[in-house]
Amino acid sequence: MCRNIKPLFNFEPPVTDDEVHAAALQFVRKISGFNKPSQANAAAFETAVDAIAAASRQLLDALETSSPPKDRAEEAAKARGRAERRFAR
Repeated sequence: MCRNIKPLFNFEPPVTDDEVHAAALQFVRKISGFNKPSQANAAAFETAVDAIAAASRQLLDALETSSPPKDRAEEAAKARGRAERRFAR
């Protein structure tokens, strides 16, 4: 999986539509191989991003869990710690 796509479920505050769209955009970029599509492919690219964002939002809204929501700041601090250990050479 692409390292730039982050889990979006079970966070407090809940995920925003912008975050869902950003994850969908990253996914489409990854599978298409385009960072920015040509004009000929732009419509198909955006249609795919919108469809994946809608499906992702539907999934996130349907998921249920009994575990407490994760704190965004705490998860970000953990990620920074992992990055520091990985790149501290």
